[in-house]
Amino acid sequence: MSYPTPDHDHILKAPYRDAVYEPAEDTFLLLDALEGDASLLTSLLPRVCLEIGSGSGCALTFLSTLLGPKNAVYMATDINALCTHATLETGKRALTQIDPIRTDLVHGLRLGNPGMVDILLFNPPYVPTDPSEVGSHGIEASWAGGKEGREVLDRLLPLIHRLLSPKGIFYLVAVEENRPEDIASILQAHGVVARRKTGPEALSIWRYSKIPL
Repeated sequence: MSYPTPDHDHILKAPYRDAVYEPAEDTFLLLDALEGDASLLTSLLPRVCLEIGSGSGCALTFLSTLLGPKNAVYMATDINALCTHATLETGKRALTQIDPIRTDLVHGLRLGNPGMVDILLFNPPYVPTDPSEVGSHGIEASWAGGKEGREVLDRLLPLIHRLLSPKGIFYLVAVEENRPEDIASILQAHGVVARRKTGPEALSIWRYSKIPL
């Protein structure tokens, strides 16, 4: 079964235009990885799904379409206020209720200990940039990753295990400059589930789970 890319035309118009990252090859590779794992993800019967740095909300909305009419809660965070509004609208267009929260990564979220997140998505700002570019609340926050493109991601990595439920799965977008094998060793990730060469970017999707796959 093939799943359509969520309708996100609204982000091409004001007030989102030039403020919200338009889905591109990194987004679509993540969608491909999720679609490839459709049977696995539906078998989890997830109750809580969270996307960190949701941008347009395309990935989380796609996940909701893939899972179908299940009793799941969809949450999203983004540091950019317009992204939270765009995410809400993308979800509405697919008849999905998403609860977007404007925050830095997962700051202020009460997700339990152990965590309650069954499916966690993160397409981080992975482009290597000058560290001074990290921390913007605008569209730059979607790509400016600082040294090795890892400065934002490295703040999240220590939290992953605690965020995930006992059956939780984490999907991460990375590029070669991020040293993804190092990230995988930190997470004890189960490996690459998708790769794509797009111009100068060697994109990959890494999957980590608490359960044997």
